[in-house]
Amino acid sequence: MAKLQMSLKARALKYLSAREHSRLELARKLARYAQETDDIDALLDALEAAKLLSQSRFSESLVHRRAARFGNSRILSELQSHGIEGDALDDIKASLAQDETARAREVWKKKFRQAPADAAERAKQMRFLQQRGFSMRAIQGAMRAIDQSED
Repeated sequence: MAKLQMSLKARALKYLSAREHSRLELARKLARYAQETDDIDALLDALEAAKLLSQSRFSESLVHRRAARFGNSRILSELQSHGIEGDALDDIKASLAQDETARAREVWKKKFRQAPADAAERAKQMRFLQQRGFSMRAIQGAMRAIDQSED
């Protein structure tokens, strides 16, 4: 027996019930299932009008999921890849900058637990934080705090 095909709206609601999606991400997912007569943009506009799809909720959700593990540049890059730009991105950037050093220190604690013994190990730990997307200012602040706590 043939499988019943879901409508695009039902599929979109299924995706949105699992987690928040950006408009760009949801359009990409729905494009695979769209027929020639389907209008994805109209559907997305209707979902936004019904407040089922929200760029600001998506942004908050992504920042909340990523902030404990990644630095500002990595989070902002991911937001840009999802189509978040302009004032919304500037607001998020300002709020993330407030606690980046503390977040870098927490990520460091989870990974290393003890201060570096020599310069090579210190460089390795700093590279780790840099790969996670933390700024050099936040990394240096975190390493200073770690050195002071060891004294």
